Amino acid sequence: MTRTRSFGIALLSAVALAAVIAAPAATQSNSMSFFITSAGPGDGANLGGLEGADAHCSMLAEAAMVGGKTWRAYLSTTGTTGVNARDRIGSGPWYNAQGVEIASSVDNLLGDNNLTKQTQLNEKGEIVNGRGDDPNMHDILTGTQLDGTAWEGEGDTTCGNWTSNSADGSALVGHHDRTGGGANPTHWSTAHGSRGCGQANLQATGGNGFYYCFAID
Repeated sequence: MTRTRSFGIALLSAVALAAVIAAPAATQSNSMSFFITSAGPGDGANLGGLEGADAHCSMLAEAAMVGGKTWRAYLSTTGTTGVNARDRIGSGPWYNAQGVEIASSVDNLLGDNNLTKQTQLNEKGEIVNGRGDDPNMHDILTGTQLDGTAWEGEGDTTCGNWTSNSADGSALVGHHDRTGGGANPTHWSTAHGSRGCGQANLQATGGNGFYYCFAID
């Protein structure tokens, strides 16, 4: 009887150990691969171009103890060397800091996604202030149209391709809380243009220089 009981305990221990060993792999599969920046570089829409914006994403992710990923800002640029935000972010799926899937693919991201104020967390797992909060920070920099591409018309929509902090110029912004004003008030990527590119301009519009970061691997 004693020998049988000892064997049973050993077997249960082995099973429990196997579960513990397997757990990190399961957690890793839906570790954070999307977030809204908890802070911008602090210079308005001058993010140091796409390279600077990507580096800021990586710095925030590493500070949140999420390493080993390549991060890209969801930002478009215009001109002869312009790029589309949708082409920068990999193929998905993407998960927030709580492991909740926000989109399974680029098409899903730009369609019937799971982007809400409650799911669009920053890298610390915090909900970002929206309309009705003090201060409102729901304007998220994108420079991007509804379909994930850069603006092709006249006018500045990227604050000089993310190098300007001037009161002049503008950047397309989305509403992470899916509410507010503008031509597309409920869209996370393309709600309206900002009233200038300086930090004070962005804050007066209802933002704080935040933007979206996606892991491409």
